[in-house]
Amino acid sequence: MAGRIEDYALIGDMQTAALVCRDGSVDWLCFPRFDTDAVFAGLLGTEEHGFWRLGPAHAADSPPPAAARRTYRGDSLILQSEWDQPGHGSVRVIDFMPPRDGAPQLIRIVEGLSGLVQMQSTLRMRFSYGRVVPWVHQVGGRTVAVAGPDAVWLDTDVETHGEDLTTHSDFTIQEGDRVAFTISWQPSHHTQPPLADPKGALEATTEFWREWVEQCTYYGPYREAVVRSLITLKALTYAPTGGIVAAPTTSLPEDIGGVRNWDYRYTWLRDAAITLSSLLRTGYREEASAWRDWLLRAVAGDPENLQIMYGIAGERELGEAQLDWLPGYENSGPVRVGNGAAHQLQLDVYGEVTEALHLAHMAGLARNDYASALQLKLIRYLEDHWDEPDEGIWEVRGPRRHFVHSKVMAWVAVDRTIKLIESGEADGPLERWRELRDDIHRDVCEKGYDKERNTFTQSYGSKELDASLLLIPQMGFLPPDDKRVIGTIEAIQRELSTPDGFILRYPTDGEAEGVDGLPGDEGAFLACSFWMADDLAMIGRVDEARKLFEKLLALRNGLGLLAEEWDSRLQRQVGNFPQAFSHVPLIDTALRLTAWDAYGTSDVVKSQSPCPLPAGGFHRAAQRTEDWETPGQSLVPDRGVAHKPEAL
Repeated sequence: MAGRIEDYALIGDMQTAALVCRDGSVDWLCFPRFDTDAVFAGLLGTEEHGFWRLGPAHAADSPPPAAARRTYRGDSLILQSEWDQPGHGSVRVIDFMPPRDGAPQLIRIVEGLSGLVQMQSTLRMRFSYGRVVPWVHQVGGRTVAVAGPDAVWLDTDVETHGEDLTTHSDFTIQEGDRVAFTISWQPSHHTQPPLADPKGALEATTEFWREWVEQCTYYGPYREAVVRSLITLKALTYAPTGGIVAAPTTSLPEDIGGVRNWDYRYTWLRDAAITLSSLLRTGYREEASAWRDWLLRAVAGDPENLQIMYGIAGERELGEAQLDWLPGYENSGPVRVGNGAAHQLQLDVYGEVTEALHLAHMAGLARNDYASALQLKLIRYLEDHWDEPDEGIWEVRGPRRHFVHSKVMAWVAVDRTIKLIESGEADGPLERWRELRDDIHRDVCEKGYDKERNTFTQSYGSKELDASLLLIPQMGFLPPDDKRVIGTIEAIQRELSTPDGFILRYPTDGEAEGVDGLPGDEGAFLACSFWMADDLAMIGRVDEARKLFEKLLALRNGLGLLAEEWDSRLQRQVGNFPQAFSHVPLIDTALRLTAWDAYGTSDVVKSQSPCPLPAGGFHRAAQRTEDWETPGQSLVPDRGVAHKPEAL
C-alpha cells in the first residue's frame, strides 16, 4: 500500500525522478524520462504494479518499519534514511540518482552505523505502468529485466534470488560495512551498460549539488526553505532541452477518492514561466536561458497556435488516456496519462510567456532577436483574440468564459511588449498597442468588477470569486492601494478561505459539476495561499502576511516538499508531488518578506516584484543599500504602469 503523499522523498537526475517512501520503498520511477512509462507504479496501485523496498528485515505478516530519521545530505538531492533496530543496531540507506552521463541510474547504498542489522531488498519491476512482467535473467553475473524496448540492469555485491516474479536479497550489515545496489536503464537492443561506481557517483553527485547551490544569491531568513525549493525546481528541469515539468507524477488526486487526477509530467508555459522568474531572482541565469531556448523551439514559427503545454522536448501531441488496470492512489480513479487540456484556449498564457521574456531581458540575458520577434507575433494574435472567452488558468472542462484573470494577463502581454519597444529593442505600432492596453484595462474594470461588493469576479457577469484575482496587483494591473484591489483581497479572504486559513482556487460544488465541469471538491491550492500572503504584504498587512507564510511553511513534509494542494478536512497534502507551482510562490513570498525585513518600508513590499533584477536576491541578508550586489539599483523592475517605485 502506498504511503501518504507527504511520506515521500524526491530524488532525480534532471531527466527523470523517483519517489521514495518513509519505509524505504521506491513506489514511482519512470525510465528514461519524466514522461515515459513507469517501471515502479505501486504509488498508483499495489505492490503488484512495481516497487523496490530496501530496509531492515520484517516479518511477512507485519508492515515494513518506517525510517526513524530522514534528511537530504546538506543542500542536495541525496536522501539519507536511518533505522534504529532495538537490540540489534542502526543502519542508513543513501538514495540518489547521479546527474546523467550515460545510462540513467538509481543507486542505493546501505551503511552500517552500529550493531548488526538484518536487511532485505525486494525488487519487483513491472514495465508499462505495472502491466508488463519482464523476463529476468542473468548475463555475465549481472541481473537484467527485459520487456519490449526496455531493459533494467541490477548490480550488487550481495547474493540475489528470484521468487514470485520478484528479485530478493537478504543480508546483514554491521558497523562500518557498506553495500550498494544500482539499477540502470538501457534500450533492450543495446549492449549492457558499464558497471556502476556507487562511491564515485556519490562523490560526483555531492559536488554537483554543492556547486549548483553556491550560485544562489539569496541569504535571507528563509534560506533553508528557498534553497530546498530551488533544488526541487532544478530537479524538475529536463536537462537536455531546458523544459520544466509541473511535477514528476501523474494522477495523484486533488480529492482523495475522486476523479480530479491529472498527468503533470509536461511543460506548462505558465508554470515554466513563473519558475523562470524565481530562478532569475535567485541568481540562476543558465536555467533561464535554457528555458527560453526551449520555448523558441517549442513554439517554432507557429505562435498563432500556441499551446498551453508541450512535452519536455517540445512535443505537441499529449493525447489523454486512462490506465484501467491501475486502481489509482487510494482508489482515486481514473489514472490518466497524457493531458487533454493541451489544446485548450488559455489567453493568460500569452501574458505569462511575455512576462518571462520581459524578466529575462531585464536580467541581462543575451539578446535573442527571435525571442523579440516571437513576442511581437504573440501580441498581434492577442489583438484579434483577447476579447474571446477561454478555459482560463484553471483549465476548466466546462463552457468557456470571459475569465478576468485571462484578460488581465492579456493586458500584461501588451504592457510588457510596449516596454520592449520603448527600450529600443524592438519595433512595433506603439500608439496602437497603447490604445489596446487601455482598451483591455477599461474592459476589465467595467465588466469584471462588482461595484456593490467592491471586488473583481471570476468572469464577466459572474458573482463567483477566484484566487487568480490576487495577481492583479502583483502584475501591476492596479496599484496595491487601489480600493478595488483591497476589496478583492478581503473578499477572497472572506469567501475562499478554509477553516484553517488557506485559500481555495474557486468554489466547488461537491457532487455537482461546478464552473470547472467536474464533480467533487478539492483542497486549498497552495500557490493561491502564497499569493494571498504576497498581497497582504503589499497592502501593508505584513504581520498577517508573515503569519500565513509561516503556516504554509509548516505544511511542508519533513524534507521541505509540497504537493499541489492541502486538504484541510483530512489535514494532509493532495495532488501531484512535488509541485513546481507550489514551490515557486514560496520563493517569491520569502523574497518579498525579506525585502521588508531588510528595508522596513512598505514601498518595497508594495512593488510588483518581490526581488530586484538583474542581480537578484539578498547578499548576506542585506540590511543597507550598500549590501546589494549592485548598490543603488532600483529595488524592483518596472513591471507595470500602475506603480513605479523609485530607485534607492
